[in-house]
Amino acid sequence: MTTSATTSLALTVNGELRRAPAGATVADLVRELGLDTAKVAVERNGEIAPRSTLGGVLLTDGDVLEIVHFVGGGDHPLALDDDTWTVAGQTFRSRLIVGTGKYKDFAQNAAAVAASGAEIVTVAVRRVNVSDPKAPMLTDFIDPRKVTYLPNTAGCFTADEAIRTLRLAREAGGWELVKLEVLGEARTLYPDMRETLKATEVLAHEGFKPMVYCVDDPIAAKQLEAAGAVAVMPLGAPIGSGLGIQNRVTIRLIVEGASVPVLVDAGVGTASDAAVAMELGCDGVLMNTAIAEAKDPIRMARAMKLAVEAGREAYRSGRMGTRKYADPSSPLAGLI
Repeated sequence: MTTSATTSLALTVNGELRRAPAGATVADLVRELGLDTAKVAVERNGEIAPRSTLGGVLLTDGDVLEIVHFVGGGDHPLALDDDTWTVAGQTFRSRLIVGTGKYKDFAQNAAAVAASGAEIVTVAVRRVNVSDPKAPMLTDFIDPRKVTYLPNTAGCFTADEAIRTLRLAREAGGWELVKLEVLGEARTLYPDMRETLKATEVLAHEGFKPMVYCVDDPIAAKQLEAAGAVAVMPLGAPIGSGLGIQNRVTIRLIVEGASVPVLVDAGVGTASDAAVAMELGCDGVLMNTAIAEAKDPIRMARAMKLAVEAGREAYRSGRMGTRKYADPSSPLAGLI
């Protein structure tokens, strides 16, 4: 970007005041910040500026810009058989989805993803650090060409916030398969189902394929399906609590009534929790804190991989019936 001999423009970029020469374009600004236009999305005065047009969009005095990218918020071995699952037309072998927050660094995050065998990772959409544009990005460690990125709306408390976030996410990476969560309050991080339904309807109408975080309520799950959710993701317990699945009955009812994939989202603390989710017939499990906050995240990631596989095999095998009294496994006839 060349220096203008005339006037300069006053801009607000990611909440910071900056100046740019008259005649500069949005693409000029992005490059001046040391960023790659292919790795960011830009919102200008509340409207997304499509990446293909950045070179032709002139900056004006007083512009407010948001520049975002994905932050932590390969090939995998074949499963024992062809027990795959499909969401929105995409088929996966691994039934474990992992988050990308709370790790000590991106390298540890990438190692945990590899150990888990996950083919999908959730990613938060956050402002680019314009003060240090050369800072590492998640995409430098986890290749979105090999692992499916699932942009999410973590931290959004209204439908409008969530919709805006995912519009930016689609511009940044082109993904239409997204994870929607609209929270009701900061203490419990329970979903606000009224706002969640509203956002689901709008996003589905705009061509998004929302996988939706929801309460463990079979009625709410069916309402989300009707609104356009491509998967429903009932919580097992509050986000980050590690309490495990608190209401197996309603999770099972959701599974029985669903015509889209059901994945337990939130509350898993250890491998046995993941196995329980799969034994209930869920299509998958999403977790973050249980791995990231383990004393050995890489080992825990491997444990979760095995637990999900074991729980799925148990579900497919057909559990024995429960009995009120003992039933000996050895015959009583012929005793010495």
